[in-house]
Amino acid sequence: MNKLLISLLVTLGLTGVAHAAGDAAQGKQKVAVCAACHGADGNSLAPNFPKLAGQNEKYLLKQLKDIKAGDRTVLEMTGMLNNLNDQDLEDIAAYFSSQKVQLGQAAADQVAKGQEIFRAGIADKGVAACTACHGPQGKGNNSAAFPALGGQSAAYVESSLKKFAAGERANDPAGMMRDIAVKMNDAEIKAVAQYVQGLH
Repeated sequence: MNKLLISLLVTLGLTGVAHAAGDAAQGKQKVAVCAACHGADGNSLAPNFPKLAGQNEKYLLKQLKDIKAGDRTVLEMTGMLNNLNDQDLEDIAAYFSSQKVQLGQAAADQVAKGQEIFRAGIADKGVAACTACHGPQGKGNNSAAFPALGGQSAAYVESSLKKFAAGERANDPAGMMRDIAVKMNDAEIKAVAQYVQGLH
């Protein structure tokens, strides 16, 4: 059994137990501080901050908990979650996941290469197709807590892949994203990041 399949089974097993029980209406009352970087509805205007609108709820909740616990370092969020309890985090995740993501547009010269990587991977490098976990439309997999990518800012996706490749971000289940990103060069990362920005 290959490593990606084993990682996927482990992730599904672990995340199948947890279940987000957030209240989106309550969450709307708790996101004022988030709006400065991520936008009031989760559609960040700054490309270096991720769009949270329409993101899978379980993925958002995992990231919030990881950031709060120090398992994922995001300097801009230092201390931001300290006064929030688990219910607050669940409500915030529920709110942002209920919002509609504003879609972007891919750079025309990157679409073909980005689409090829997203849909087929890079076989000679052992890079799995992004669709395996993130789905053909980039909607991710909520039950497995895999993020939606469609419409996400290319700058943020590119930065995240480079952080995974460098080991600067390490909260991916079983190192799945680190194993993939480290095999990709900068041009491949840029192409797939541009492709997902326009994916809808």
